[in-house]
Amino acid sequence: MGKRADRLGKVRLTTPVDEEQLRRLEIGQVAFIDGLIYTAREGVYHRWLEEGLRPPGEPTARTNVNFHCSPAAAPDEGAEGGYRIGAVTATASFRFAKYLPRWFEKTGARVIIGKGGMRPEHYRDIFVPAGAVYLTTVGYGTGALLGRGIRAVEQVAWLDELGIAQAMWLLRVENFGPLLVESDLAGNSLFEKNNAEIATRVSRLYEGLREPALRRYGESRDKTEEVI
Repeated sequence: MGKRADRLGKVRLTTPVDEEQLRRLEIGQVAFIDGLIYTAREGVYHRWLEEGLRPPGEPTARTNVNFHCSPAAAPDEGAEGGYRIGAVTATASFRFAKYLPRWFEKTGARVIIGKGGMRPEHYRDIFVPAGAVYLTTVGYGTGALLGRGIRAVEQVAWLDELGIAQAMWLLRVENFGPLLVESDLAGNSLFEKNNAEIATRVSRLYEGLREPALRRYGESRDKTEEVI
């Protein structure tokens, strides 16, 4: 990953991530994080935004990085914070778009980490006004790799009420990554950019194909006619 990251452009972020760090980010860069990050997904969003409850210790006052994930946490009396986290599994972020306008407003979050990215209109209408960016995990099976970057659990809120996956974990991390910069402050999206480039080339795959033998059953060499 080291040589690959250097070729793509490697960046190290320190939390809370300030404006200068955010302005330097470019889509496609490989990011690593030092400092504090917290987890917050639908359980936390509902308790805070819908029920008006606030977590003790004000974790959002200590960092502005929100990770959509489920940590593999286990009690450990010998570990700092009383818990050991061996891995973290990112969850799809687009499901939480309805919460994010209010979340950005109330918490000042500037970085969202998750899986799969958001829709282009989410970046345009939600992230850009908030001055926020999106970082995505790299493929599947990297939970243990990300877990290596977690140094300690600083705090956990609502564990009894929400359970391990939904609770709000404040984590101290070092060299936490790799993560891809999926969106920047201008709302540009790495996924959208790459998808557009791929789409322009797909039609070339059909050039020179023989006339389909099973046209009556839906076989086609015209992409616009495909059923699937």
